[in-house]
Amino acid sequence: MAMVPPLGYSPEEVRALLAPLRNDFAVAVWNFQNPFSIGGIIRVAHSFLPREIVIIGEAPYYEKASMGMHKYEHLVTVPGEEAFLDHVAGRPLWSVEKDHATVGLWDVEAFPRDVVFVLGSERAGLPRSIIDRSEAVVGVPMFGVNHSYPVTVAAGIVMSEWARRKYRGR
Repeated sequence: MAMVPPLGYSPEEVRALLAPLRNDFAVAVWNFQNPFSIGGIIRVAHSFLPREIVIIGEAPYYEKASMGMHKYEHLVTVPGEEAFLDHVAGRPLWSVEKDHATVGLWDVEAFPRDVVFVLGSERAGLPRSIIDRSEAVVGVPMFGVNHSYPVTVAAGIVMSEWARRKYRGR
């Protein structure tokens, strides 16, 4: 169920209320050509309360697409790949990339603690260098003749599966 903060709370106060509820995963988004998608991913990610959302690249994103959720998230912007890898050093990277998948989402045995899900461009995917550094490259199952999901939808499916496994039986 969604939490409704008392009226009049500042974004900082809401973030403080949410802090103990945060989960042990992060979402990283390659700042791709569609700034609307980044805002959408922020909105979707907020529903799963990741530890942080890392935006790789300094291009602006469409805040309105986040429906205000960017105010309640811990957003980290890094200028590029090297800064991203430094920021997440020591945490397992799992790329979400259909064309280079090594495991299907439903076939994942367990998600590691502190996993960082890395999402790329709908057109170009992720850079090969990120895929090569990933502990796993996860493909989201799909049916029909459609070639891919919108990246916001793929992000939501991955986070939903993570949450389903963590919270099942509760």
